[in-house]
Amino acid sequence: MQTIHNPDRYMIDLRQIMSQGRKRIGLFIGAGAPTSIRINAEGKIDPNGSALIPDVAGLTGYVVQKLDEADRKVVEGIKGKLGSTANIEAILTQVRRLAQAIGSEKIHGLDGEAYGKLGERICAVIGERVATPLPNEENPYSELVSWIAGTQREHSVEIFTPNYDLLLEEAFERARMPYFDGFTGAHMPFFDPVSISTDILPKRWSRLWKMHGSLGWDVREDTIIRTGKRNATKLIYPDHLKYDEIRRLPYSALFERLREFLATPDSLLLCSGFSFFDSHICAVLDEGLIANTHTAIFAFQYKNIADEVAAVRFALKHPNLSVYARDGAVISGLSGQWQPGQLPNDEWQDIRQTFWQNPSGGKPAEFLLGDFAKLTRFFALIQAQQMRSSAIAAEPDAATSEPVGKGA
Repeated sequence: MQTIHNPDRYMIDLRQIMSQGRKRIGLFIGAGAPTSIRINAEGKIDPNGSALIPDVAGLTGYVVQKLDEADRKVVEGIKGKLGSTANIEAILTQVRRLAQAIGSEKIHGLDGEAYGKLGERICAVIGERVATPLPNEENPYSELVSWIAGTQREHSVEIFTPNYDLLLEEAFERARMPYFDGFTGAHMPFFDPVSISTDILPKRWSRLWKMHGSLGWDVREDTIIRTGKRNATKLIYPDHLKYDEIRRLPYSALFERLREFLATPDSLLLCSGFSFFDSHICAVLDEGLIANTHTAIFAFQYKNIADEVAAVRFALKHPNLSVYARDGAVISGLSGQWQPGQLPNDEWQDIRQTFWQNPSGGKPAEFLLGDFAKLTRFFALIQAQQMRSSAIAAEPDAATSEPVGKGA
């Protein structure tokens, strides 16, 4: 018997959760999120343009092509041994491993010191590509921050991301919305792991945790600092090897913060643009879902359910992780196709259009929120409707209110 999931039912629940502000909300924004913004050659938003920042596969191709011929030959050799699907992060890990392990021996013509320098050149090219600024027009990141800013909350929103770009930072700062990213200070803000483990900042301060490092992070005198410069690329992507203590510190503290979030009762983590192929992050998610059955993860996936192999496998193992894909879902450990029911009320037709599409020309209907841009618009519209409802409730009843000056 085929399982059917009604998207209306789950979106009613999600809208209620997102508008109330009582549940502890976390967002996990993966590498697929920036691809939802398309720009033209002038840097303006254009649906027919190219991705603002490519996903991991696209970034891998970009980096390989940008390296000089000698470096590209070495990287292709490493990629061949790792497998044709190896991405830039796996390649960078292998480069760093060789830099630490082989000393004066040579592999692909390079010794350990040369591999260390190759790793720096790879990071520089990555930084060049992901340093693209956020467009000035309204965009998914600005809509996300608008939703965060517009709801009174009992807990701060926490954003976890493996992305190196500064798009979230730019969106918060343009909106004049405060956030904390683990750094403190003004001249050369320094990483403070103690502050990460506490929750004493005001609730309106969002938390932004860069799981794989970020543009602008650097090491100065045995201290991790945030330089504010886009060309600082030494600390993008941890290799999860021994590294030295100071470089290991930010990543271990940030991964621990994700563990703590998942361990907190009644928490909800919303994932967008995440492929579930990162074994280190998935290990933390796996541990958290097993240890705390009162934590839930909603994963909004861009492709059809059959193509989201890693996410589906994870959801079938964990009933408290739901996968919402384009043509179906895995909910409570059950995989099935989407099938909307009868409209709950007259207003729901307009609401349904924010997450569901019936294309013309005989194409199958689609669940839309696997697209990061559609998901953030969904959040923003929840906020807009909430503001309209509050405004209507505050208006006096025209039939019973007295006109100004009556009785004078």
